[in-house]
Amino acid sequence: MKKNKIYHLSQCSTCQKIMSSLDTSSCEIQDIKQSTISEKELDQMAKMAGSYEALFSRKAIKYRTLGLKDKKLTEADYKKYILSEYTFLKRPVIVVGKKIFIGNAAKEVDQAREALNG
Repeated sequence: MKKNKIYHLSQCSTCQKIMSSLDTSSCEIQDIKQSTISEKELDQMAKMAGSYEALFSRKAIKYRTLGLKDKKLTEADYKKYILSEYTFLKRPVIVVGKKIFIGNAAKEVDQAREALNG
């Protein structure tokens, strides 16, 4: 059986709140600040999500400070930024079997909770 995995940021209060509401006993937990995402992991997540853009957070402070909102970003750009700076990953990312749940929208979190509870 495939191990479920959660990519999160331990000091993020939103991630903490979501994590406390989930049954994470079947999950490998990865703090993306302590243990950066590998290119292989990101490629697998993007394949499941349909794009790198789906994994990209426009809420990251660096998104504004680097002026990225004024640029037309490509899939390669999204991948490069996520790999270069952990804050660009929309979080948490919850992988349950062959399903992926991205971000903190209530619908995503509810669907992840259902998937984890089987």
